[in-house]
Amino acid sequence: MFKKMLAAFGVGSPSVDTVLSTTAVQPGGFIEGNVNITGGDSEFMIEQVVLSLATRVEVEGGDYEGHGGIELGHVVAAQHFRVGPGERQSIPFRMPVPWEAPITEVYGQHLRGMVMGVRTELVVAKGRDKGDVDPVAITPLPVQQGVLDGFAANGFRFKHADVEQGYLHGVQQNLPIFQEIEFWPPPQHGGKINEVELTFVANPYGVEVVLEFDKRGGMFSSGHDAYSRFSIRHDQAAGTDWAAVVDGWVREATSRYYSHLPADYGHGQGGYGHGGYGHGGYDHGHHGHGRGRQGVGMGAVVAAGAAGVVGGIVAGEVFEEVFEGDDEGGDFDF
Repeated sequence: MFKKMLAAFGVGSPSVDTVLSTTAVQPGGFIEGNVNITGGDSEFMIEQVVLSLATRVEVEGGDYEGHGGIELGHVVAAQHFRVGPGERQSIPFRMPVPWEAPITEVYGQHLRGMVMGVRTELVVAKGRDKGDVDPVAITPLPVQQGVLDGFAANGFRFKHADVEQGYLHGVQQNLPIFQEIEFWPPPQHGGKINEVELTFVANPYGVEVVLEFDKRGGMFSSGHDAYSRFSIRHDQAAGTDWAAVVDGWVREATSRYYSHLPADYGHGQGGYGHGGYGHGGYDHGHHGHGRGRQGVGMGAVVAAGAAGVVGGIVAGEVFEEVFEGDDEGGDFDF
């Protein structure tokens, strides 16, 4: 919630108080609330009231590397109306949350590294007043929660999460971003895996699960990354032994047999295969970490150009000022 005098209007301007009735929502759901406006000393004309869902994203290009903000979607709650002196108006809004929205909260605990909020923007004749950002939590879908629980049950520990700009090869995306949830491996896999990066790409029918295993090298061999992808329907969430499913995924990625398979292995459609769901593929090439990485595997990333960013990259300070220090919390415990 925020209450702010509209700087674009000058002295004696209206004040705005945005109240979210939805503070936690799953991908594909809706955020609801009210924008409460109280008139100032004189009558004002407001062209639009715009609510945007935005998150912080890793931005890399050329020599630049840092954080920016990206809009995931927006709604126009009202437009072309006047606010009289001292008049109070309450404008309700209902904003859809994209299926591909990154997760920011699990079991009521914030994922370190994630930032998400609803920004209120008023458009007036003199310009725009972007206002502040109200934090909102995106919680996992049942399939996503099951996979997270499966990693926890196998001893994986949460390390960090962030949102990166780009597209995943072979995965249909509507947003030019993807989330990476990073895990430390348990002792039984510590000699084979440095870390695991998990990405969810959800849609109305199910969830694409993309895994990147950063595999350790031996005395006479270098380490490399192994990628796999699985398609899981929403109705498969209940009644599934997620600990066993995740264990199967990890064993496949770390097995000596799979380390020698060609990169296009397993691209065909499958069912409840050896340890996993849907169609999985492994890529055993070498890929660097960062925006420049590319490859032929199912998990390879194709960098997105600035022109392809939905809503554009906005100033990172929009988030730094409002959410300063939010990603400095302790380790997340499933």
